[in-house]
Amino acid sequence: MMMHPSRQAYVEDPEPPSGIILEDLKDDQDYDMMTGPSGAPEQTSAILNQLNRKRLAATIAVPTDDGRVRARLREMGEPMTLFGEGPGDRRDRLRELMTIQAEISGIENGDITMEDAPAEGGEADEQEEEFYSRGGDTLLNARIIIARYSLPRAKRRVEFQKQEATIPLRTHVKFRKQIKERLQAFELQGSQTLGERHISMTRISPNGELVAVGNWGGQLKLVEIPNLTEKMNLRGHTNKISGLSWLPGATLPENGVSPDTVNLASGGAEGLVHLWSLNQDTPLSTLQGHSQRVCRVEFHPSGRYLASASEDTSWRLWDVESRTEVLLQEGHSRGVYSVSFNTDGSLLASAGLDSIGRIWDLRSGRTVMILDGHLDGHIKPIHALDWSSDGHRVLSGSADGWIKCWDVRKVQRTGGIGAHLSAVSDMRWFKGLDDPLSGNPPGLDDKGAQIPKKSATFFISSGFDKNVKIFSADDWTLVQTLSGHTAPVASVDYSRDGRWIVSGGHDRTVKLWGRNDMNTLDTLLGSAPLSCNQEERDMHETRTDIVNRPGPSALEVLDALVDFKALALLSCDQV
Repeated sequence: MMMHPSRQAYVEDPEPPSGIILEDLKDDQDYDMMTGPSGAPEQTSAILNQLNRKRLAATIAVPTDDGRVRARLREMGEPMTLFGEGPGDRRDRLRELMTIQAEISGIENGDITMEDAPAEGGEADEQEEEFYSRGGDTLLNARIIIARYSLPRAKRRVEFQKQEATIPLRTHVKFRKQIKERLQAFELQGSQTLGERHISMTRISPNGELVAVGNWGGQLKLVEIPNLTEKMNLRGHTNKISGLSWLPGATLPENGVSPDTVNLASGGAEGLVHLWSLNQDTPLSTLQGHSQRVCRVEFHPSGRYLASASEDTSWRLWDVESRTEVLLQEGHSRGVYSVSFNTDGSLLASAGLDSIGRIWDLRSGRTVMILDGHLDGHIKPIHALDWSSDGHRVLSGSADGWIKCWDVRKVQRTGGIGAHLSAVSDMRWFKGLDDPLSGNPPGLDDKGAQIPKKSATFFISSGFDKNVKIFSADDWTLVQTLSGHTAPVASVDYSRDGRWIVSGGHDRTVKLWGRNDMNTLDTLLGSAPLSCNQEERDMHETRTDIVNRPGPSALEVLDALVDFKALALLSCDQV
């Protein structure tokens, strides 16, 4: 009896499994690619080389600006443009040429293995570290003089800050409100065209009666305030004047600075620093050393030293008495555009075209703070620096239009303002006649309460948006915008009594700003105390107790922190 075919599959034995299991495969470690007339291996190698070239080309930075692309092609000896070639094609051609150069360089230098690469924390990290070089006896003596000058001033400043801490917050608010109301009344009081070139720098004398004006043609003039008439023409520079600074105490008879001695310093694009008196139209002395343009100059608060910033990536410290160079300080990767001393005279801030600022301790030569950081620093060159009278806060103004405040105690940025629609060209933090170090600090009222000071309550700035602006230094608000220039404003300054603001711009004019009544802040606010009740005093009793806790004296701090023989011989360099 035969079985139906449809049932045959259910009763027959299953066939053994066919195929190869993955685990049974053997690895061939000695495989050699065969060569032959087919050319397949050569084609595979070409494809791999093409992939490697594309990967290398993707890592090469090529300029996006067509002008820079043309310049790079010209440097390489290639035609700047080909027939029918557009900007995109030209950029692709430059990338291809740079890729070929990179390949040739890699062949000549050999492949870098992992053993040849620097280990983490090795040479690559060592290049980013600070290094110190030994200075001479002149630098040693300068550091000692600066330390002996700055420590007593720091002690006086701290003592005043302790007294200032007893002022109730409500009193400060009322006082600042009055200052804002006075500043909001500032308007244009005069304008004068000086010279045939752009005005580059303006600085008001300590007595508030003269303003030094420099322009792009090398002309330096002393102009009287408030009539803006030319009093003196100083001849010495042959190119743009970009730095001006008055000697502390100059033009003030009570300070004993003679008009025949150094009263003013200037820096020019020819790389020279001139020292001027008020009785002769030629320089008393010329300080030489910079190889490129001198961007800024500033006197030390003691008047003994002068700092100059230059596009040769360095700033220098000069002894005004001996007319010699004390220190050549490197540390910036591009030109240094601004320098500023704090009110104690112990710290110097420098910044420039590398968009980074540095705080230097002049007593030891070390960098104590870098004005930079993710989302904190400037993204364009820094044009201006100025310190508050409290000695630990510094403002920086940049071509990105921002003004930022940095606190040396906290080692961080504490504020920022989008100040101008274009670059910030200059900036000055107000230091008035009641400054605790450079003036006469306010005393006590008839009730024995500390009177607030006007110094450091506001700052002014100029920008390429053709405006001069006044900002409050406590809540960072805009107080007043002074409009009148028809071209970018290059420089701005104030008189110490708060009566005048002077600005100079590319429209070749110097403009004078003030109140219509021409009164000073001292006249308007006087020394009359602002009343406060006992409840307000009690609110700040705790804060006062904390601030007034006894601490080490200035000399004890000096003995603990400063070993002159070890530190004063150092000058700090950064690469």
